Amino acid sequence: MRLLVTGANGQIGWELTRSLMSVGEVIALDRNGCDLSRPRDLPRIIGELKPDVIVNAAAYTAVDKAEVEEQLATTVNGTAVGVMANEARKAGVLLIHYSTDYVFDGAKDSPYTEDDPPSPINAYGRSKLAGERAIGESAGDHLILRTCWVYAARGHNFLLTTLRLARERDELRIVADQIGAPTWAREIADATAHIVRRACHERERESFTSGVFNVTATGATSWCGFAEAILDQAMSRQGMQRKRPKIHPISSLEYPRPAARPKNSCLSGDRLRERFGITLADWKQVLALCMQHEALTEAS
Repeated sequence: MRLLVTGANGQIGWELTRSLMSVGEVIALDRNGCDLSRPRDLPRIIGELKPDVIVNAAAYTAVDKAEVEEQLATTVNGTAVGVMANEARKAGVLLIHYSTDYVFDGAKDSPYTEDDPPSPINAYGRSKLAGERAIGESAGDHLILRTCWVYAARGHNFLLTTLRLARERDELRIVADQIGAPTWAREIADATAHIVRRACHERERESFTSGVFNVTATGATSWCGFAEAILDQAMSRQGMQRKRPKIHPISSLEYPRPAARPKNSCLSGDRLRERFGITLADWKQVLALCMQHEALTEAS
């Protein structure tokens, strides 16, 4: 089996190149090999590589910048995804695509299910929803995997930013009125490998159905709670080289950003468990594993 992974240098894409090796031959392309800001190149790329599965981990992810670059964000996250989906359908290829909690407005009091109506409140969310809809309209075999609060040992994310700021400051002001489930990119990639195996088996048996699935860690916390847990882990591993910074909980209004954020980013994992038998571990346990495996401390 040949698997094409786009966005190979991203947080999830990097992990996919490892996780999918047990599934088949992995062809991993970064932006130089597959630039979704140039949708017209996709038919040629897919036609030349002839994959059996496409795992699209490429995306425009600069949430705040998307407010002034919505056209570019929509080209990458919407138009290009639609072209990819159409090419996959024509070639009989399974498409796996990642989406986000940002397709919701965050006003719901309980975790969002896959059937809740999307209502994005920022340009990034609108661009990702455009991609979801384009895939659905293509009518090819596909699985859309929504996740939230992704972090890893590389790239730009809340975990690495918190560790950096802990080296530089005595006090940190962290938003406490947004909740979600911090999810390690490696967990997403490993879950994806299992999903691909099961989906390909279903396709062989002609029992496959396309759909949307939430893939996030279990449990929930605020950004403030996430920061506290990060520093707890750094201290327990004796990586703190200075006094632990004091964390001050603040409201979203006290930390204005160009793009509005959902207050509730929690996603229900019931459908993933029922279809694929997968339940991701509790976010705190996984954070500890990430920081242990990647040797991440405040001194990193």
